[in-house]
Amino acid sequence: MMRDVITEIPLEPVLEIGGVFVGAMAGALAGVRKQLDAFGILVLGWAAGLGGGMLRDVLIGAVPPVGISDWRFIVTAVLGGTVMYFFHPRLERARRFIVVLDAGALALFTVVGTLKGLEYGATPVAAALVGVMTGVGGGVLRDLLTAEVPVVLQDRQLYATPALLGATLTVVLAEQGVLGTAGSVAIVLGVFALRVAALRLRLSVPGPWRGKAGL
Repeated sequence: MMRDVITEIPLEPVLEIGGVFVGAMAGALAGVRKQLDAFGILVLGWAAGLGGGMLRDVLIGAVPPVGISDWRFIVTAVLGGTVMYFFHPRLERARRFIVVLDAGALALFTVVGTLKGLEYGATPVAAALVGVMTGVGGGVLRDLLTAEVPVVLQDRQLYATPALLGATLTVVLAEQGVLGTAGSVAIVLGVFALRVAALRLRLSVPGPWRGKAGL
């Protein structure tokens, strides 16, 4: 039944390709901001667009990973990096654009990663965790390659939380057999909206508990 639910979602490949493209744009723009050369910008685009998917495939045993085996995703990542190389906005606005693109990639990859985990027989909990790691993996790799603190760890940002909520909802609806294309799209939009709202409203995860005052 689970496999039937997943195969009824023709939008899944489109979501993944969209995630690769958006993630690659975010990675390439980070490279532009760091004043890297053309090759470095394209490498960052490839890493950001395909890093989460490769991590996912290794975890669920889907080998070889799509990031080095599927020409469609490789070409999409290179195309996303190339587009950003030629059409990036002014550098002083780049950081804001990066986080918006990253929010889109986070949302797309979270849903796709969760669904692929379920497709490969992962338990619901494992599939949700795979979805989260797929969502944040490309951004983490991008930040590490540009010597930045990964955004998932930075300033207690509400980054992994939207991904976890989206992955959990995806698993629950898929288990009930009511996910469908509309549900997948709605979850993608919800994760994206929550991430952008968290940035705009400066929502954050609580820091370490410091005990009662005066202790």
